[in-house]
Amino acid sequence: MKTVRIDIVSDVVCPWCIIGFGRLKQALASLDHEINAEVHWHPFELNPAMPIEGQNLRQHLAEKYGTTPNASQSARETLTQLGADVDFEFNFSDDMRIYNTRKAHQLLLWAQSEHKQQALKLALFRAYFTENKDISDSDVLIDAAQSVGLDKQTAAVILDDTAWAKTVAKTEQQWLEAGINAVPAIIFDQKHLISGAQNVDALTQVLRDVANSIE
Repeated sequence: MKTVRIDIVSDVVCPWCIIGFGRLKQALASLDHEINAEVHWHPFELNPAMPIEGQNLRQHLAEKYGTTPNASQSARETLTQLGADVDFEFNFSDDMRIYNTRKAHQLLLWAQSEHKQQALKLALFRAYFTENKDISDSDVLIDAAQSVGLDKQTAAVILDDTAWAKTVAKTEQQWLEAGINAVPAIIFDQKHLISGAQNVDALTQVLRDVANSIE
């Protein structure tokens, strides 16, 4: 059994990040008796300047990428099917909004020290994409933290602490300087970078190759 460190740089409003992770889980399941994975999540804000009230998602995509209504609907249908393939439920709606995720990343950094980071990450993906909740809202974030066994009072303190916000920004800057400018970005054994939500077969092969290179 080989232990492989896996670092995932992602944002909780990135649909391809949860799809990519779902595919990674499937790849790891096929190698269950060969590889033990140590997964670490790292912050990346797709929209660090997003105002507190957020923005209608369809309008945001049109302004940022020039996405037409028809293309947006087609993408939503594709994402919904790809999500189902990895046992994740997307519930897109016309009034769905995109939000600032700085505070979500503050909680995720803290959750790592409590060994609850992945559980919280998945809870936040569900809160946003499945339940259409405002994940910039402190009450929503605290509820998500509490749902995975994190202390409610401590979570509230973390959310109001500017030092944690600065740590998120500093960490994101380090990844940008390392050449990460899109997510998901998955780094295996701190050496091998895979960008985007690759298919299960490709991820399985990378995992095998990386495991074989570890002495």
